[in-house]
Amino acid sequence: MPSKPPLDATRGWIIPIGGKLFDEAILDRFVTLSGGTDARIAIIPTASSEPDIGTFYERVFLQHGVASTKALNFDDRMDCDDRDWLDWLGNATGIFIAGGNQLKLTTTLGGTPVARLMRARNAAGVPIAGTSAGAAFLSEHMIAFGDEGSTPRAGMVQMCAGLGLTNRIIVDQHFRQRDRLGRLLTALAYNPFAIGLGVDEDTAAFIGSDDVIDVMGSGAVTVVDPTDVQFSSIADAKPGDAITLVGAKVHVLHAGGTFNLETRQATGAASDATFATGS
Repeated sequence: MPSKPPLDATRGWIIPIGGKLFDEAILDRFVTLSGGTDARIAIIPTASSEPDIGTFYERVFLQHGVASTKALNFDDRMDCDDRDWLDWLGNATGIFIAGGNQLKLTTTLGGTPVARLMRARNAAGVPIAGTSAGAAFLSEHMIAFGDEGSTPRAGMVQMCAGLGLTNRIIVDQHFRQRDRLGRLLTALAYNPFAIGLGVDEDTAAFIGSDDVIDVMGSGAVTVVDPTDVQFSSIADAKPGDAITLVGAKVHVLHAGGTFNLETRQATGAASDATFATGS
């Protein structure tokens, strides 16, 4: 379960970004939520195989006017006990998790003081953003890997435990660009408890403490709501078999659209005709 906020705090923003971020407004908003010019941004480049990605994001955040930023290179589990880095992370006002391989995040950070501290800091009000693999890692239930394609099939996706900032969502990234509807539907078929968020590249889903998602960026967030699923064939399907799902709802929301994780209501952008679904 996610860490509980202290009595005098509200949970920080959770911000999955679908990858290939070009929209400066997304980073601007993250910096503003982190304290603006007083922001202290910790960067977690663990997922990346690019040795300079941490330095790259340090430059990016300095260009956005933050007071300080530091890449914390947790390359192996022993690094996760580094007291200086843990102190820096514990005093960060915003945390940004870079992309790459989400299994590097889980196998390196899972169960360590770093993961526990990130959960506690988010519960205490610190916003945490992740792009690409970092986006998938944010939730309790994480897509580790899977196949492309629009049709859900048994065995199409492998799940594992993520960071656990929230148990309300399952995130898939590079969504339309890599044709990942099928694997997100398969993940939800295993247990239709969470809401599926398919986040396109250059797009972010800002999830507030009120559990309302609002969308920013040039693409869309595909919301798959399995609340009213009446039938699923997953239990009897053999590996590779197509899966039947009856009653799942799908919303495609571009910038300005919202979805309430509590009420299951979706709303289009202000420039669109407004609509709502759910009870």
